[in-house]
Amino acid sequence: MYSKFKYMILAIAAAVAGCGGGGGSSGETQEHYTITVRADKNQLPVNIANVEVGIGVYRPYTTTLYVEARKGSLPIPGGEDIFSCNVAGGLSSGALYYLDGDEEHETEVDDGNGGKIKVPNAYRNITLHSNAGGNSFHFHAGDQAGTARITCTVTDPLDKQQKTASVNITVGGTTDKPASVRMVAQVTGAGGYLGTRNNANGLLNQTAIQAFVLDDMNQPTSNSTGGNVQVRILSGTDAGLGARLVSGSQSGSVLQLPAIGGIATFSLLSGTETGTVFLELTADRADNNVSNGVADPITSILPITVLEAVTAPISLADVTLADATKGVAYTAYLDVTGGLPPYSWSATGLPPGLFIDPSTGVISGKVATDAAEREYQVKVTVVDKNKLSDTATVKIKVVGGIPEDFAIGDCNTNDLCLLGSAPVGVNFTYSFVSSTTGVEWKFAGLPAWLTGSSAGSGGVINGTPAVTNCGPVSFLVTATKGVTSVTRRFGITVVDGADPLTQNCP
Repeated sequence: MYSKFKYMILAIAAAVAGCGGGGGSSGETQEHYTITVRADKNQLPVNIANVEVGIGVYRPYTTTLYVEARKGSLPIPGGEDIFSCNVAGGLSSGALYYLDGDEEHETEVDDGNGGKIKVPNAYRNITLHSNAGGNSFHFHAGDQAGTARITCTVTDPLDKQQKTASVNITVGGTTDKPASVRMVAQVTGAGGYLGTRNNANGLLNQTAIQAFVLDDMNQPTSNSTGGNVQVRILSGTDAGLGARLVSGSQSGSVLQLPAIGGIATFSLLSGTETGTVFLELTADRADNNVSNGVADPITSILPITVLEAVTAPISLADVTLADATKGVAYTAYLDVTGGLPPYSWSATGLPPGLFIDPSTGVISGKVATDAAEREYQVKVTVVDKNKLSDTATVKIKVVGGIPEDFAIGDCNTNDLCLLGSAPVGVNFTYSFVSSTTGVEWKFAGLPAWLTGSSAGSGGVINGTPAVTNCGPVSFLVTATKGVTSVTRRFGITVVDGADPLTQNCP
């Protein structure tokens, strides 16, 4: 009887276990968790323009990833912070994003128009909830080619062990054929310069330079046998004389260097002269090797300034100089500020007959008599000892010359020029005229009976002599225009007048 009852209880228990009580749920099975992760796109283009992350046809640099975990054949239960995902390799090629609209996953920045916008944050690892056993997130490509490995984990409650799954996403690639080369110099100063060798002003005369060899997608080319780049000092400048390149045991005006990750490193040592050193960098697109000759050159040039001392910037201001009269000696001085003496001067467009002194900057000479009477726009350039320069516009107006004879016949020397006689008691008037305008006339030593005046472009003397004024008299007449003047000596003889009562002159 006892045995029958015992077997009946066991049968009932077995029936209950087989029929209900939620025994089919994932939480009650004894199976372990499994996890998978996959990507919509396992290959992305290199994001050379650094386009922002996003979803859609105009966001080709972003892909969606899906992580899923199961317990047996069923999704694991939902919950917070179930999945942990990170970039386990190739972080320089991209980053992870939520793109879930959560403000905690965004940062507010300026939109460039005075407003604010929110942009998604980039992460190297993220944590996700479980919804129906899975979730999704995003990977966005950067500007460096490579393979990113995305790894996700979930903790199995059965054995407390982490279950792991990974997916690889390839970003771009490389052709290993040089398409561009450039150099970056670690020069001193805000303007980027070196000091001359043995300068007394504490300026460094050496700089480290790195040469970048990039392919069609702006990716570093890989290492190859021989030299990947050639660098040389171009001739033709004073600063290039005596300067040299060094890298390890190599030294001279030309180096051929291997690159590590598309980068070659060397140094430039300056010479004793100021100016600009021009460095030419060359790679060979044909085989990324310059040691066996260059079949398809890819080149760039880097200028580096060499100074003897750091000074205020050299400056030459635009200026309007005094008028220059044709045929008359002319001198003008120019002022320069800043820079390092001595200076060297040059000019283009000077009026014919004028010249600039290359060491002093003084403009002098006589404007040719056949020069056009107009305003000349002269370009003057000054260069200092550092080979730094400035250019200014100097205006010089050329005007007509003052006539030598004052329209009185052949009186064109410094001898006494006779104007004839002036009868006693008769009004005497004489006008001095010029072939150019703007002339001012002045008179010196006039006798008491004469007065002089300047009217327009003419000079006039006028007066009536008396008996007491009989005899010869001389005086000076000066014609002035701008800074130029001409002086002549004139004479008049006072004689008896027509009136018989005045016939008392000797």
